[in-house]
Amino acid sequence: MVKFIFVTGGVLSSVGKGIVTSSIGKMLQTRGFKVTVIKIDPYVNVDAGTMNPYIHGEVYVTDDGGETDLDLGWYERFLNLNLPKENNITTGQIYQAVIGKERKGDFLGRCVQIVPHVTDEIKHRIRLVAKRSDVDVVLTECGGTVGDIEGLPFLE
Repeated sequence: MVKFIFVTGGVLSSVGKGIVTSSIGKMLQTRGFKVTVIKIDPYVNVDAGTMNPYIHGEVYVTDDGGETDLDLGWYERFLNLNLPKENNITTGQIYQAVIGKERKGDFLGRCVQIVPHVTDEIKHRIRLVAKRSDVDVVLTECGGTVGDIEGLPFLE
């Protein structure tokens, strides 16, 4: 059965959660565990491709063309992994998927809400990465700070 480890920050962003996550992954690998890493970015952008690099930092492009947070590059180098774009989850992607489902009628006319619809989509994506990766442990870094309102559905 897959195990999940979540790494969150306190009240400051950019304090090294990506390096800590990579280091935990490396320690697990040295003990023989197969790992993968997910980066959750609570910004409402769909991906990092159009964000100002002077404000957000450089974009990391995955082999499958995903424009993701630079932390995915750290994970790949530290852990000798090739991560797909699905390993970077943003609030924008989640809302886009939920609204798309609502437009198709998947919710059968119910009122779409953060809990359960948005949180269910988040859990679905994390589980999907775990299933496709065939690993022992999924490390998930929750970007931003615990006080950011955008991050609350991910912490829920």
